[in-house]
Amino acid sequence: MRSLLPVSALALLSACGQQATETQSHVQTPTQSQESAQVNFDEARFREDIKTLSSDKFEGRAPTTHGEKLTLDYLTTAFKEMGLSGANKGDFLQAVPMVSYTADEEQAISFAGIELKHRKDIVLGSRHDNGGINIKDAPLVFVGYGITAPEYNWDDYQGIDMTGKIAVMLVNDPGFAKPESGLFNGKAMTYYGRWDYKYKEASDHGALGAIIIHDTAPASYPWSVVENSWTGAQQDLVQSKAKRVQVEGWITLDVATQLFTQSGLSLPELMDKAANGSLNYPLQQTANIQFANKAEYANSYNVVATLAGSKTPDEHVLFSAHWDHIGVDESKTDDKIYNGALDNASGTAGILEIARQFAQQAKNGQPSDRSITFIATTGEEQGLLGSRYYAANPLYPIDKSVAVFNLDSTNIYGRTSDYTIVGKGKSELEEYLIKALEPLQRIAKAERHPESGGFFRSDHFSFAQKGIPAVFAGGGSQPIDEATSQYKAKMKLIMKGCYHNTCDEYREDWDLSGALEDIGVYFNAAHALANSDDWPGYYQGTEFHRLRAAKSTEAQAAISADE
Repeated sequence: MRSLLPVSALALLSACGQQATETQSHVQTPTQSQESAQVNFDEARFREDIKTLSSDKFEGRAPTTHGEKLTLDYLTTAFKEMGLSGANKGDFLQAVPMVSYTADEEQAISFAGIELKHRKDIVLGSRHDNGGINIKDAPLVFVGYGITAPEYNWDDYQGIDMTGKIAVMLVNDPGFAKPESGLFNGKAMTYYGRWDYKYKEASDHGALGAIIIHDTAPASYPWSVVENSWTGAQQDLVQSKAKRVQVEGWITLDVATQLFTQSGLSLPELMDKAANGSLNYPLQQTANIQFANKAEYANSYNVVATLAGSKTPDEHVLFSAHWDHIGVDESKTDDKIYNGALDNASGTAGILEIARQFAQQAKNGQPSDRSITFIATTGEEQGLLGSRYYAANPLYPIDKSVAVFNLDSTNIYGRTSDYTIVGKGKSELEEYLIKALEPLQRIAKAERHPESGGFFRSDHFSFAQKGIPAVFAGGGSQPIDEATSQYKAKMKLIMKGCYHNTCDEYREDWDLSGALEDIGVYFNAAHALANSDDWPGYYQGTEFHRLRAAKSTEAQAAISADE
């Protein structure tokens, strides 16, 4: 635990906690096709779940570790006690075949004759069972944003053979750099801006390697996140002979600038050109990369639990939350454990609390018409691995999966008057959230920073790619009152820099009233959908409309974020 707030702040938090108890003990569902039921959320139990899952005992919950075993046992026991059934032929666990790649910390790297230091200047890895990397004199090619997008008439790889070459590219997409240009989706990141897309595209073009130039603003996170998240063991799904670059990673903006200068080029000028139109440019420089690489195979597991519906049990409303985090970094000299309290012990605790409410209603003789299924996924931090595996190997058919409500890092900053729907304007499922907000007099808005690509960064995206309407929502930017605003400002300072860092630890002084209200919104929306025969779809003009179309024939525009 980190240092506590001063006494004056603790008094404020006490007041916030009292307000949370008064407002959250009873959450009413909005008027729907059947009479609403009253639900009771237990804040003490919610806190205990977060505290336990993020304790040092659970060792940061990395997949295929002892921390995973403890987590699986904890979640399985909880679902059993609620009376839910294991979705995998009675078993609560779904095996997810994984391979862990670990690049040695001792690396010899030089670009254009510049010796680079692992972690400080560059982070590289290889997702191949090859024993190690030994690349000599590989040509470096700047490929702009590394995007091939026919619908935007964009191809950064046009006219170049990437065989044996290393692609160097910019983070995000051209819309971020030139939002007024009308390119891509303006400041809101498209999937083309994501690192996983860029590595795949380079692989598809036969590149030997792919390296992204890190820049904090368009990446939406500092270099420390790269250093912490892309070093150590890197999990992936076991895939049969998947095409992939031999080496992939990130380089700092400062070092990339030196590299381009060494080539007689101006990186800022090329960045500007890359934002105006597709391009590629050989740097007339080479790279030498050498490091040992280890591959280890083991199963990790999703936890999948179902509460059977009373009328159409073959139709499922899904909840997802990833149980995993980064684990332990033995190279650190002080705090080695990435506890992952906010990300995502809080979301996992959230689906447990929601599951208890549905289970209690069923015990009281009010089961939902449709089944409710809860998926605690593995490997989200390594690229949505558990959800990707489930979507490719569903325990219930995709065409019987009605919708997905995803929880990832719940609100620890107190209640808000607004409510954030990440990627707002994509599907009719959002209307269920908006209806559930009405009794609370909260207003649904899009995220304030769509350039961070939040819709593509959590487990709901894996389901969206299969056409299942999926939402990632909660929190907001407007505190409910001045006391909450002051608390939020103090807690923001305390939590600054804790994303994917060892200071993401549970705190007794967190105001969880906003989190409880948000899971109430999810419960109410899912309750309404689970007791209807509605099948929400994606609006025309969105990426997933062709997979499951909305009933509305008009395109739905996202509400603009706050200024």
